[in-house]
Amino acid sequence: MTPEQRVAELGIILPDVPKPRWAYAPWVRSGDLVFVAGQIATEDGRVLHPGKLGREVDVEHGREAARGCAISALAVVRQAAGSLDHVARVVKLTVFVASAEGFGDQPAVANGASELLRDVFGDAGLGARSAVGVAELPLGACVEAEFVFEVRGRV
Repeated sequence: MTPEQRVAELGIILPDVPKPRWAYAPWVRSGDLVFVAGQIATEDGRVLHPGKLGREVDVEHGREAARGCAISALAVVRQAAGSLDHVARVVKLTVFVASAEGFGDQPAVANGASELLRDVFGDAGLGARSAVGVAELPLGACVEAEFVFEVRGRV
């Protein structure tokens, strides 16, 4: 089954890629790598689960937000590569988790993104990963993630 078919089978509808609010590109392709700018999870135009993990947001809601970041990234890499079927693998995933003092379960939150990428790309969806606790994220988001994908061929 192809990645495009897996997305459909999982019932995931990829969102439109929004225009950036600030001065950056949503993605940059260099050779066979596509670098996807930081993604935050939104629903109906609002940040999904705003706040900090370990205070306003629990791990399960943090995982949902990380999954939402990955869904947004899939939309961006599809735009960059022309199809998810052109993605060879996930190279790197960096997940930033807005964390209250003492919160140390960032890897469990990041699994929300990693597991979705594995569901879509199989073993090629599990790349290198960092899960980092930070004080604040844009728009009060609890999670932001950036991605590097390897793509096949030239579009």
